[in-house]
Amino acid sequence: MKKKKKKNTNQSKMASVEEDFPRGGTKKKTTESKIVVQRPDVDNLFQTTNEEATNKRKATNKEHKKFKKQKTDGKKEEELTLNTAAKCVEILHIKNIKEGMLLLGCVKDVTDFEVTVSLPCGLQGFLSIRNICDSYTKLLSDQLDSDDAEELCSLPRVFIPGMVIRCVVAKLDTSKKGSLSIQLSINPKLVNKNLTMTTLKVGMVLSGCVESVEDHGYVIDIGVSGTKAFLPKNAIKGQQNNGEELSTGQYVTYQVEAVKNDGRVVHVSIDPSAISQACADPQQGWNLTNLLPGLLVNATIKKVTKHGLLLDFLSSFSGQVDFLHMEPGQESNYAEGVQVRACVLYVEPSTRLVGLSLRPYLTQTGTLVDPSPAAGDRIGEVVKECKMMAMHHLSGAVLELPDKTLAFVHKNHLKENNTPANENKVWARPQHTCRIMDFSPMDQIFMVSLRRSVIEKKFFRYHDLQAGQFVEGTVSVLLTNGMVVHLSDHIKGLVPRMHLSDVILKNPEKKYMEGMKVKCRVLSVEPEKKKLFLTRKKALIESTLPLILSYADARPGRVSHGHVVCVKNFGCIVRFYNNVKGLVPVRELSSEPIISPEEVFYPGQVLKTKVLHCHPEKEKMVLSFKATMEGDTDVTKPEFNCDVGEKFEAKVLKKSPRGLEVSILPDEFHAVLPTVHLSDHMSNCTMLWESLQVGDVLSDLVCCSKKQQKISFTNKPTVRWSLEDGMAAKDFSELTVGMQLIGWTMNIMSYGVFVEFPYGLVGLSPKSAMSDKFISDTKLAFQLGQTVLAKVTNLDEEKQRFLVTLRVSEVLYPEGHVQTRLVNGLRERRAVMEKLAAKEGSEPHQALVSLAVGQKLKLTMDSVTDGGATFKSDDMVGATFLATKHHIKGVNLSAGQKVSASVLHVDVMSASVHVSVLPKLVEKKKSLCEGQKCTATVQHVDKDFAVISMNNTAQLTVIQTRSHLNEVLLFESDKLKEGGTVSVEVVDPSSEEMQGLPLVSWHQAAAPPRHRTTSETQSGSRGHCFGEVLQGKVKSVQPTRIKVALEDGSTGYVHVSEVMEPEAVNVGSFPTSSVKVGCDVTVRVIGGREASNKKFLPFSHPKFKYTIPELTLIPSKLDKSVAIKGKTASEKLTGHKVGDEITCFVSKFHPDKKSLEVTTDLYKTWTIDLLAMITNPKDASHPEKLYKLGKAVRAKVVEVVVKPPRFVLSLTGVHKLEKGSCSLGLITNVLPQAGLQVKLPFGGTGFVCVTDVADAYKPNPLEAFSKDQLLRFYLLGCKNDKWQLSLRPSRLNPQQAKPAKDPEVLSAEELTVGQTIRGYVKSVGEHGIFIRLSSCITGRARLQQSTKYFVTSAKVISDHLALSSLLTTKVCSIDKGEGLVDLSLLTEDTSKPDILPESLGLPLRLVGDEKKEREAKKTKKRSRPKSKETEKDAPSPKKKKKTKKVKTDDNDSGVEVYFREEEDKDVKTDAEKVPSSSAAPSRLQVAAGFSWDVGLSSLKPASTAKAEDSSDDEEHEEGPKSLKKSRHELEKEKKAAEKALVQREAELMDPNLRPEDAAAFERLLLASPNSSLLWLQFMAHHLQATQIEQARAVAERALKTISFREEQEKLNVWVALLNLENMYGTEESIKKVFDRAVQFCEPVLVYQQLADIYTKSDKTKEAESLYKTMVKRFRQNKAVWISYGTFLLQQGQSDAANSLLQRALKSLPSKESVDVITRFAQLEFRYGDADKGRNMLDKVLTSYPKRTDLWSVFIDLTVKHGTQKDVRALFDRVIHLSVSTKKIKFFFKRYLEYEKKHGDSQSVQAVKEKAMEFVEAKGTEAAE
Repeated sequence: MKKKKKKNTNQSKMASVEEDFPRGGTKKKTTESKIVVQRPDVDNLFQTTNEEATNKRKATNKEHKKFKKQKTDGKKEEELTLNTAAKCVEILHIKNIKEGMLLLGCVKDVTDFEVTVSLPCGLQGFLSIRNICDSYTKLLSDQLDSDDAEELCSLPRVFIPGMVIRCVVAKLDTSKKGSLSIQLSINPKLVNKNLTMTTLKVGMVLSGCVESVEDHGYVIDIGVSGTKAFLPKNAIKGQQNNGEELSTGQYVTYQVEAVKNDGRVVHVSIDPSAISQACADPQQGWNLTNLLPGLLVNATIKKVTKHGLLLDFLSSFSGQVDFLHMEPGQESNYAEGVQVRACVLYVEPSTRLVGLSLRPYLTQTGTLVDPSPAAGDRIGEVVKECKMMAMHHLSGAVLELPDKTLAFVHKNHLKENNTPANENKVWARPQHTCRIMDFSPMDQIFMVSLRRSVIEKKFFRYHDLQAGQFVEGTVSVLLTNGMVVHLSDHIKGLVPRMHLSDVILKNPEKKYMEGMKVKCRVLSVEPEKKKLFLTRKKALIESTLPLILSYADARPGRVSHGHVVCVKNFGCIVRFYNNVKGLVPVRELSSEPIISPEEVFYPGQVLKTKVLHCHPEKEKMVLSFKATMEGDTDVTKPEFNCDVGEKFEAKVLKKSPRGLEVSILPDEFHAVLPTVHLSDHMSNCTMLWESLQVGDVLSDLVCCSKKQQKISFTNKPTVRWSLEDGMAAKDFSELTVGMQLIGWTMNIMSYGVFVEFPYGLVGLSPKSAMSDKFISDTKLAFQLGQTVLAKVTNLDEEKQRFLVTLRVSEVLYPEGHVQTRLVNGLRERRAVMEKLAAKEGSEPHQALVSLAVGQKLKLTMDSVTDGGATFKSDDMVGATFLATKHHIKGVNLSAGQKVSASVLHVDVMSASVHVSVLPKLVEKKKSLCEGQKCTATVQHVDKDFAVISMNNTAQLTVIQTRSHLNEVLLFESDKLKEGGTVSVEVVDPSSEEMQGLPLVSWHQAAAPPRHRTTSETQSGSRGHCFGEVLQGKVKSVQPTRIKVALEDGSTGYVHVSEVMEPEAVNVGSFPTSSVKVGCDVTVRVIGGREASNKKFLPFSHPKFKYTIPELTLIPSKLDKSVAIKGKTASEKLTGHKVGDEITCFVSKFHPDKKSLEVTTDLYKTWTIDLLAMITNPKDASHPEKLYKLGKAVRAKVVEVVVKPPRFVLSLTGVHKLEKGSCSLGLITNVLPQAGLQVKLPFGGTGFVCVTDVADAYKPNPLEAFSKDQLLRFYLLGCKNDKWQLSLRPSRLNPQQAKPAKDPEVLSAEELTVGQTIRGYVKSVGEHGIFIRLSSCITGRARLQQSTKYFVTSAKVISDHLALSSLLTTKVCSIDKGEGLVDLSLLTEDTSKPDILPESLGLPLRLVGDEKKEREAKKTKKRSRPKSKETEKDAPSPKKKKKTKKVKTDDNDSGVEVYFREEEDKDVKTDAEKVPSSSAAPSRLQVAAGFSWDVGLSSLKPASTAKAEDSSDDEEHEEGPKSLKKSRHELEKEKKAAEKALVQREAELMDPNLRPEDAAAFERLLLASPNSSLLWLQFMAHHLQATQIEQARAVAERALKTISFREEQEKLNVWVALLNLENMYGTEESIKKVFDRAVQFCEPVLVYQQLADIYTKSDKTKEAESLYKTMVKRFRQNKAVWISYGTFLLQQGQSDAANSLLQRALKSLPSKESVDVITRFAQLEFRYGDADKGRNMLDKVLTSYPKRTDLWSVFIDLTVKHGTQKDVRALFDRVIHLSVSTKKIKFFFKRYLEYEKKHGDSQSVQAVKEKAMEFVEAKGTEAAE
């Protein structure tokens, strides 16, 4: 029995403990005598002893009945126990975390080596890469040891944010500061360590990791020894990981489907839907030992408490749900006995406490949790006006943020560190300011802090820092690569070693020590990587130049400080902030030549740099040091709008060998025309340059490049043609491999040639790609500026570089253009000849111009030499005719002989003509026929041109010496020579463009055959001519073209637009489908394509042969009699007009850009944007379904631009935006307080006002919209090229829309007075609340019409009324002319609650009878009659005296001495009458070289003070003597005494008589020991010599020497000593002096003086602290309150001053209230808000309307600070007061004076009329 009793006692103790600390495990029922514990068979937590088992077996039926009775009787006791236990439901604290504890977590962040895991109740843990599983760890170590190991799946692939995982606490680490770090593990051997083979049951939901990947599935590591789990591969399809295969180490949550061989083999599945519905069943054998987090259980609510719930689950287990895991808003649904579904969160191993969650994201989905808050990333944000919703004393508190978001404050963050907790005080506050510290994904709630130290932190996250910002931090540690500086507990930055100082420190540890405070500047910050770099360079920290934070900031001309990071032989690389860097070339380093930059500059050097050029998109920048040294200013020239390819006229301004400087007409903007760009032929370039003169006008110049406002022109015909036809790439992105471009050689290097193209693109042709021949010297192959045809062969996307080839065999050059280039070259030569002839002006030159090649002349033989012969002409005297020996061979010549000669070449510049007298050339010409082939002989060679004669025809013509632009002539054998032969084919027997000469094509007879590609040869086909009709067979049919095999074996193509007549094409049809494969067709050649890139060649020369012909099947074009004229792309464009409807064919769809390519013809394809393709937003996801390849569609022309070519089409049936129509649009930006920015079709933009979003307004109307959302919009109108849009259903679908709850208001005329209307708050200001009623109308509710409370500032409203808040208003008045609407928000007008909460405790605004009753009560409470009030306001000598600062002379010490001056006007008037000689003594000055900085405001002249204090004694002593003297004698003596006193004071104030040594001061002080002025001069004398201690000693002597009666003199010294300590002492020293001064002087005066000293020396914190002490200690002193109020208003703290006034009124006697309010109102006028001061005086005068003195003050202040309207309104109020007639006359007089000074004659007359009306009304009394 004793043992049993003892056992019951122990159980009772345990029960009492559990009342306060409930624990998980089995249920416990309490009775009066004993506790009986019931547990299931599977619970082996408490093992029964043998004795207990014996007792149980011996139990009788009677005992069993007794047990049941006790259970029934114990119900009340059980309820009492649960109530006690409910108080102890608390969250999981970090102190309760123990190693081995199981928890459910959520992946928050993943890095390469660690996973951050969110744990319940705001906790956070870290999962290392080593704690995944054994197989993953082994794979990791194998990979580190060997390169051939199996590929490791990285952590970011294994874990994704939001993944729910089961984990175990592996270790608790303690940091240096004592905080705990939770190290987690998901190793199945630790998580499932309490499971065994026998406990595995079907249906269990467990976690594990993939151990290995097999052929048909995966072996899962479940952590149970001796058990293998298998997951088939077909079970994961469509399941976890989006059906992707799992990898070793992958975490999986699975369900046991089958257990075989006594648990040795387990089959599992990972079906998420099955797992999320699987609840733990008691039959599965769960107990408190093996219970796992993440299990779903069916539970019964046992008890509902304030802090959470107590549940029963799995028949006999108990658990708790804290308030964080109860579903918000469902608290009322929780009641005892209710069945709920819960998820196990954690299990404490020691106490067996089970934490559960009822949140749906854990109980329903169970696999993924949203890792980021719905409201966006707000971590670090400081939130004001938060309401506390609940206080949980053992856990923390729940706050409601202003946007109704809930947040949790841990109990440790309700108070500061190391301070006692006072939760009741925190709970009592109506509002709180908090800082969001983190977001807990497991709890789906923000974690916030109320600690002031946390809220006031300047930097809470790395996101709070910006480059260029100044920061202060503490040195943490010095490393080899720099110094670590801590800015806060969680933010640290690195100062690189280079940035520790302006110079490189060899021993930085001597300058920097741990714990040292340093000021730095942020160089760069990467918030995501938590990387911060700082600098300590003084030059960067103190720089005031603009910062370059990005390449966009680096506009040309900007000067900024940068630091050198690298010095090379080609220049210096300079870095700015955010790793923005640029190059300073050698030429820009200095104005002096620098051979070796390494000797002049060094890394880390800070220098001023100027931006010369910057390409933000390429992140390249060119800088200059030289420009800053030369003082080059940033002068921005006006920008000239010029597009590459555009034609201009220009006038030559200046000639130089390198080119021409021209002026663009008519803009006079300068540009450059290089000499090499004058022609395609290099020989012509020199001739053209010679012929041009300054002032000549050039036409048809084309802009070829534009770099930094430097425009370059070209006159090369080939380049011009390529730009006109759009055969040029505008930027690197348009380049493609195989693309052919026209360019010119820019630079020739030993390794290749750089080729420049239009738009500034530059490519490199390597040496091997320059020619088909071997090139040993690149400079012999090409000339600088030579026109070349290049083909892109290689692109380097990263470095934006590309390679080209110039090989003739690899580039395709149409033969037709060879002849065109020849014609252009000859035309240029003729123009040069004509210009030079006109320049010379002589007849021989004019005659030479008329000569042509092949022309016959009659000449006279002059002389014969070895080199040839010379001739003369009678018609062209002065010209020289030359014939080489080749051209006189076989002809007998003699002097004076007349001969016939044929002209070969004319050189106008030298006035010479090359001729030939060979008979075969001078005989009669024979005719030629087209296509004739023959051999020709070279007769003359002149650089780029040669004259040839067709054998046996006497026909001469001109050819080019190079048959191809890129032809390289390395050897003499390759070049044409006189007498050499070439093979020619006649193209045109008599070409008009060649002045009747034959046009031929040629090649050297002995030249090697050209190597052509297979695509060019086309099975030996020589090509087909333009217009040729052919037969062929269809080989294949594609949606956009048909491939045709021609009779000669070549292949041609038919474009979709050339299949049938345009009129026969039906919309929606596929034209190519009408042609069948294998059918025979008749086609006609209409063009051709380039063999390399299949680009259409717009050449239509009839003799040019196309190797890849482009064909047509259109019947009307097959007729040979019908000529087909080829059109250029520009000609095609000009044929279309805006609004035309044309047929297009779909050629390509771009899914990434969601754009469509359509083609109208062979020449070009055009891109159509998504907005111009569809009309229904539903089609936006798959628009390609509407437009299939090859489909014919009808499009409208939206825009046509020829140069540069631009052709905009629309498939929606409209070609422009019109008012009143609907259109699709794409939201580009959501402006929370304004509306939506929208992109419209055809390049338009629009805006949706917040009032046009819906027909029924709602709070947060824009939350349903997001960026890139596609919607239909209604177009209201367009203004300044921006459309006003609407999303109202009544606009989009007026037939189907319901009546609008909030109709549109298009104008003020639609509103009526008294109408109730809703709107959104636009802004809050002193003029009222502005409410947006529509996109065009904004109404205003004045402050008095906004709330029933009296508010002194609009800030009160703005703090509680968020912008874009939805409000109901009532229209009070409408000004239709101005469009102004006055509104009311008062409750009586809108029937809505007031906009301000009652919790603010604001006073109500009095109106009507209440206001009258309030005024009556105030009148009764007045304690003194009106006459006394008037007397009180009269000037009194006891009033506070103000201080006046006396200025010192330039040669004095600067010590400023202050004396008291009476405020009384009479005293002031008397002072003004005193002559200057007598006024001098009152200007006390101390002449010394020292300045106090602040005044000694209580100092008085010593003699004056002495005279005042001893006046009574003198009366008694001098009384008897005065009786013996006459009045005249007494007055004379008095004047003499005064004169002597004045003279003495003047001497003391004279700087020239000031003592210059200590001995002189001692002598004077012996005579006047009580003179504070002398003592202060003595102190200044020491301070001038910086003898601080001697000055202190003098002050101490003065305090001991001056008589105790001389209180004012002593106060002067105390004030001087306080000034001294303030400037040169410490806080401790000034406190000691202050404490002593308070003991010996009037305390309030000392306090006031020290407060003034602090204020004037800008020590605002010390001054404010002192004032707070003063108002507590001297709360009955009115002057203290006024002084404090003055200080607050001077600091701009208007709200604090207002609060101070309320305190003052409570502390001071009621009779002082009016005076205090008046003084505060005056201070508001002077330092604060004039409107507030006006309101304060208005309230006072409302209560005391007969206080005329206050009315006078009010008038004076209004005149000084108000408008004329305010002043006149105030005077009108005053003259109607019910006061005496005498006072009214006084105000009328002031009114009249004001109007005479500030008004006009009419206003003066109006005042006089009002005065007459007053006199007539008052009658006789007023007249008197």
